[in-house]
Amino acid sequence: VRTAAAATRSYESCIEVALRGGAICGIIVVGLCVLGITTLFIFIETFLPSVAMADIPSHLAGFGFGASLVALFAQLGGGIFTKAADVGADLVGKIESDFEEDDPRNPAVIADLVGDNVGDCAGRGADLFESIAAEI
Repeated sequence: VRTAAAATRSYESCIEVALRGGAICGIIVVGLCVLGITTLFIFIETFLPSVAMADIPSHLAGFGFGASLVALFAQLGGGIFTKAADVGADLVGKIESDFEEDDPRNPAVIADLVGDNVGDCAGRGADLFESIAAEI
């Protein structure tokens, strides 16, 4: 909504708002990943003293596998929501009301665009989290 509002002022402000929002999202995702790995390391070191320091990386690898599993479900959930909203908007708009695709008079277009946003943002955020967790 902020990007669309900025687009009414100028192209430069629109790009500025979009890039700042994307940068914040990326920083938060990477920060949460590093926080999770650090917390897991401290937990293992504090509450499991019998685990040798050389074995801790193999325990941390489980964090990467868990991130991959969460990313898979985030991408699937985003894709399912996107497809359901798109089909619903097309059925209502094209068949019942004879609207063009993404016609603003069709209320289902809002759900379609939200579904696209969820698919793009949640899927990319999940990919970033998975990549960072697996690489660290």
